[in-house]
Amino acid sequence: MTSNIKIKKIDKDISSIVIDEPQTYNSLSFKNLSDLLKNLKKLDADKNIKVIILEGAGKGFSAGHNLKEVRGLKKKEKYQKLFNLCSKVMLQIIEGRKPVIAKVHGAAFAAGCQLVASCDLAYSTKEALFATPGVNIGLFCSTPMVAVSRKINRKPMMKMLLTGEPIKANYAKEISLINDCFAASKLDSEVLKVAKLIASKSNLTIKIGKQAFYKQLEMPLAKAYAYTSKMMTINMMAMDAREGISAFLEKRKPKWKNK
Repeated sequence: MTSNIKIKKIDKDISSIVIDEPQTYNSLSFKNLSDLLKNLKKLDADKNIKVIILEGAGKGFSAGHNLKEVRGLKKKEKYQKLFNLCSKVMLQIIEGRKPVIAKVHGAAFAAGCQLVASCDLAYSTKEALFATPGVNIGLFCSTPMVAVSRKINRKPMMKMLLTGEPIKANYAKEISLINDCFAASKLDSEVLKVAKLIASKSNLTIKIGKQAFYKQLEMPLAKAYAYTSKMMTINMMAMDAREGISAFLEKRKPKWKNK
């Protein structure tokens, strides 16, 4: 069966994963989630790739789960399997070694909004819309709220969940769901600019830092400091840290070994 999840090389060390099923508004069906997970793991293991961009084809980013498929599942264990698989995709983004950037146009609704919130960075067009609209169909967006509520504060989160109303890109930026929004004509170049900047850093340092960032967020303050002190010590023992410090002091560009 042909996959709707496509990998596109953007630059020598940057690849894009495209959800390419416009007829279902890039729905997160069993098949698409499974292929998305597989491709995220593939790029995460690729030593030549430093940054992953995630985007949707057609009119928008993703409308979330395929409701026709969901309606046909009927059995409890099948629903559980679908939501568990979706959670695995979100965790792969967080636990993966490479930074993942969401590039959003059109709508990012329900699990599509969850996908945006799970990414390390997110940029959109000014016309993009974000929503957790499950309440409108009698299905509260419980799993999407896990990712989104870790990016935005409680009051705007609860308003999104309780009303199901979409929010515009400029407000999504204001509440920190996305980093920034641009004119549609500028989105590609602006995302690539950020991706190239990240790709110019030490891959090893980014990997250590990304892992530490998400782990310390869930810890009490004292434990977080103890953990990050340990991680900085591990980082300091790497060749790239010594090279980076030397390059800074010698006023030259660092030559990363990713070791």
